[in-house]
Amino acid sequence: QVQLVESGGGLVQAGGSLRLSCAASGRTFSGYTMAWFRQAPGKEREFVAGIRWSGGTPAYADSVKGRFTISRDYAKNTAALLQMGSLKPEDTAVYYCAAGHQISNLGVQNQYPYWGQGTQVTVSS
Repeated sequence: QVQLVESGGGLVQAGGSLRLSCAASGRTFSGYTMAWFRQAPGKEREFVAGIRWSGGTPAYADSVKGRFTISRDYAKNTAALLQMGSLKPEDTAVYYCAAGHQISNLGVQNQYPYWGQGTQVTVSS
């Protein structure tokens, strides 16, 4: 079993930056594709960014391209990082990290069996 815990959320003004971290624990954490999703109030959860264990080009939602960067730290138990810049009020949401093996489509939620509890990001105007 894999446990994921997000951290780094908070309140920030528009134009500011935040960095989210997703820590993994449990069974040996190797070979997992990681992704970030978010859910704004009254909206469905949506894909934000994803990165494969093997590397390659990360995937991003159009709404965050050029502003957000997903990465991972293989040397630490940090499964995934999400650097968020030029934040907008519409980025306000609960952000979740997700993990899975053999993810064919990074943006499809039901391919990820492991999820964190989420961290709140609020961007004020």
